Amino acid sequence: MTTPSKQDVREFDVVVLGGGPAGENAAQYAVEGTGMTAAIVEAELLGGECSYWACMPSKALLRPVAVADLTGDLPGVSTAHVAPKALLERRDAWVSHYDDAGQASWAEGAGLTVLRGHGRLTGERTVSVTSADGTTTVRARRAVVLASGSVARVPDLYADVQAWDSRDATGVVEVPDRLAVVGGGVVACEAAVWMTALGSQVTLLVRDRRLLGRVEPFASDAVLEGLRERGVTVHLGVEVTGVRRDAAEATGTGRVHGGTVTLATSTGEVEADELLLAIGRSPRLHDVGLDAVGLTADDVTGGQLPEWLHAVGDASGGPPLTHWGKHQARVVGARIAAAAADEVAWEPDREAPVPQVVFTEPEVASVGMTEAQARDAGHDVVTSRVPTSSAAGTGLLRDHVVGDAQIVVDSRSRLLLGATFVGPEAGELVHAATVAITGGVPVHVLRHAVASYPTAAELWLRLLEELPRELRVPPTLAG
Repeated sequence: MTTPSKQDVREFDVVVLGGGPAGENAAQYAVEGTGMTAAIVEAELLGGECSYWACMPSKALLRPVAVADLTGDLPGVSTAHVAPKALLERRDAWVSHYDDAGQASWAEGAGLTVLRGHGRLTGERTVSVTSADGTTTVRARRAVVLASGSVARVPDLYADVQAWDSRDATGVVEVPDRLAVVGGGVVACEAAVWMTALGSQVTLLVRDRRLLGRVEPFASDAVLEGLRERGVTVHLGVEVTGVRRDAAEATGTGRVHGGTVTLATSTGEVEADELLLAIGRSPRLHDVGLDAVGLTADDVTGGQLPEWLHAVGDASGGPPLTHWGKHQARVVGARIAAAAADEVAWEPDREAPVPQVVFTEPEVASVGMTEAQARDAGHDVVTSRVPTSSAAGTGLLRDHVVGDAQIVVDSRSRLLLGATFVGPEAGELVHAATVAITGGVPVHVLRHAVASYPTAAELWLRLLEELPRELRVPPTLAG
């Protein structure tokens, strides 16, 4: 291979492969206020999966559905109905009609260079960027950051049927009369809500015995009941053993990809007009040139990287959540900036808890350990669980409040280990738990954080009051 001459190479202090939120944050935090330069390499839309095919479009679709549901539960207001055409138009507005000019303008304003094309490592601190215009060699003086995101998992069983993935679900253009969804996680449950609202008859085929296997069982049960009340058919403990489709065709994102899909399952056949695979995602590391620097995907997800190479977001193998990827990126960016100044970046001595919200009906929000996870980790666990409706502020949000809230506490340290909220405004309640876990606030102190009345935050008082007295008072008084 011919070594490029210096004039053929573009140099930056930091080169980031991937222009999603994690990549953008890593570049910004690495060079902001330092005088260093950074380039973001992106082959698709700047802003990544979150902005165009995941978080933003899914929430744009789900919020009007939730508002319509709410009006049907409150007297004194006319009941609203989802207007499919307007719902999709709202989605299109929130994804900027799949135009990333706004993101590019932000990057330019932040002093970041955007290189359009596919980036691949070719050596230490060296990247080739390939586009329709050719290939450019880029060298990083200090660091390369892998922020290449993830790809949907498509087992060989489904290789020839052109099944939808999450991009098709959020980017839906043609609404199938019957939609079969394989999976029982967040994507499956949320997509079932908006696709039902758009007019699909949705059937979930779930291999596990419950939905949302990483949350508390009572939260899973509430979501299952909510989906069934919405008209979604849910089959639990089902294995798909075969799938066939006539005239499978790649017709474009969000369009029906062929004829009828027939799935053979352990409980019988299921027919649908479209199939959504929602069985998880894998870090996109197969095409970023790891072999050129003697690394494997396992090295990346295991954190075994040379000092000049970093991984953030989905590419790191951690929780595939935008807010977690952005947090990682801020930490990595600060490390790079500190190293350039011969300083050590400050980092907390406690591992950051990762919150998650599932925007179903009812809404589910959780952070930290479940009760089972805490016990398995060896903690002496005490839990407190109350109906979500026990807070007056929650009862005012709607007439029929579904769900419970629970906290998991270590009885020895008195620290909060985890929390789960199910019901209205669940996503707005979980941050207090995240702060308490991050800050190591014992529950006898947390009990004195006054919640406004009448708000949903009063649930915290109810939860803390249900703990044993010896945990609610300072240790000096407990004995």
